[in-house]
Amino acid sequence: MEWIRDFISIYNVEIILGLAAGIVVLLIVSIIQEVKINKTKEKYNTFVRGMNGIDIEGLFIQTNRDINDIKRDINLFEQNINNIETKLAFSIQKIGFLRYNAFDDMGSELSYSIAILDNFQNGFILTSIFGRENSVSYAKPIKNGNSSIPLSAEELIAIDRAIKGERLEKSY
Repeated sequence: MEWIRDFISIYNVEIILGLAAGIVVLLIVSIIQEVKINKTKEKYNTFVRGMNGIDIEGLFIQTNRDINDIKRDINLFEQNINNIETKLAFSIQKIGFLRYNAFDDMGSELSYSIAILDNFQNGFILTSIFGRENSVSYAKPIKNGNSSIPLSAEELIAIDRAIKGERLEKSY
């Protein structure tokens, strides 16, 4: 034990300087750690802003529930969109129109044929023949772009225009 006292008495200045340097290093490390802790606290407070009395685990659980609810809603929206697209395919999508002069002795184009089709070329054609004494209107069913009832040339043109999506203003 004597040799420890001799050692301390000989090197007391160096020991004190070494301890002082160690204290300074520990102080610097402590300050750096305090700054890091404050940054982490700021990030945490930003993360849980507006949520009093909630912990990180509760926040993650709630966020997971919200994400699952959003996924469920997206699936419902996709199902609704698919249903709407299916229904839309069977709605009126194509219209072909043709005005014409049904009789050569009349000078106006008052007769017409309108083809009304869905996406599968199913629907009907409505034709009105205008004459001096009377007018006649009739409809014929269309399935896959054709009819089981014979079609006139004008009706075929109206169906062709509907299928091709041509503009309506042209006359025959």
